[in-house]
Amino acid sequence: MIIRTVAVIAAITASLAAWGGDEAPRYLTTKTLAALPFSDAVWAGDTLYIAGNIGLDPKTGQAPPDAALEAKLAMDAIKGTEERAGLTMDDLVSVTVYCTDLGLYDTFNIAYRSYFHGHFPARAFVGVAHILRNGHFEVQAIAAGKPTPRT
Repeated sequence: MIIRTVAVIAAITASLAAWGGDEAPRYLTTKTLAALPFSDAVWAGDTLYIAGNIGLDPKTGQAPPDAALEAKLAMDAIKGTEERAGLTMDDLVSVTVYCTDLGLYDTFNIAYRSYFHGHFPARAFVGVAHILRNGHFEVQAIAAGKPTPRT
């Protein structure tokens, strides 16, 4: 049992060293979201965790009735967060899409495909009952790369 415990501790220590666990997480938050209880994204080592984004119409603060436009706006939000962090869409390694109508799978994919060159990140497309602000989609992502935030 002691040998197994030592092996687990050694594995965790090696993982933290590889992750850069000695660095404090760095938070990216826009002024728009400053009053909300979450960050746009968090750097942990060389991994960027991007919060869920809904494709909101900037004029109304609601999801547009056109699901294709909403998908584009949600992906634009992900892209904007990545660019502020000094990354590109090709740095995404995992994407989770929450959707209130799985019949919109193809509609979402048309917009989604246009953001990548070459390989796609791993992805889940998950059906949910509701999304805030009458949205059809919420997109959450993880990217890997060297953090070089832009101002």
